[in-house]
Amino acid sequence: MGTLLDDTVVLVSGGTSGVGAAVVRASLASGARVAFSGRRDEVGTSYERELRADGHDATFVRADIADPIEAIASVERTVEHYGRVDAVCNAAGLTSRGSLLDTTPELFDQHMAVNLRGPFFVMQAAVRDMLSRSAPGTIVNIGSVSGRGGQSYLAPYVAAKAGLSGLTKNAAHAHRFDRIRINALDIGWTETEGEAVTQRTFHDAPDDWAADAAARMPMGKLGQPDEIADMVVFLLSPRSGVVTGSVIEWDQQVVGGQD
Repeated sequence: MGTLLDDTVVLVSGGTSGVGAAVVRASLASGARVAFSGRRDEVGTSYERELRADGHDATFVRADIADPIEAIASVERTVEHYGRVDAVCNAAGLTSRGSLLDTTPELFDQHMAVNLRGPFFVMQAAVRDMLSRSAPGTIVNIGSVSGRGGQSYLAPYVAAKAGLSGLTKNAAHAHRFDRIRINALDIGWTETEGEAVTQRTFHDAPDDWAADAAARMPMGKLGQPDEIADMVVFLLSPRSGVVTGSVIEWDQQVVGGQD
């Protein structure tokens, strides 16, 4: 990806694993300085050491974005460390299962907190910093194609991700003349360590679940975090031009297609 993000300060929420961790590494490889947040101190500090050992300017910010105060603080700490925030990727997510009939109020609130409220307040704090400097900026929210309807066992997840799509468009429209571009990437089934835990926990999947799933996919594989990360870097960079308010489907299943 070259130097698409040269001298750009990027904050990645949920940057300690999965798609978020891949976005962190891809952003660094593209010339950015990167702060990344996560809930687990040990995992975050270990990843920071690994990245710094490779010569990258990366900083772990401990934050649980389900808490609005911590979501806002993750941006404030990034600004304290780097002097500003130019770009944000909201990658933190919760995928625990629940249908319309068996979802408890507690589970519903968890999904809203992580998948919708957290990104809202991270964006709020980041846009405030950009406006305070009269500076342009970019934001990419990691959504899901399930937000277009989804599976019956993902009811609270779908509700939150559908809300994130609407929020993306609302914020992009509100700040278009501030030259702050805000887009979402609706990803499909992706092969991550978190997905492996989900498959084993909720679907009794065997160890070779990913290979079996890949064999059933049109492209012969599940979505890969590094490929998604390259797309995020492109959208965060000036190379993506004027695009804003777009909710892009990044999947091999065609939404609305029928056989």
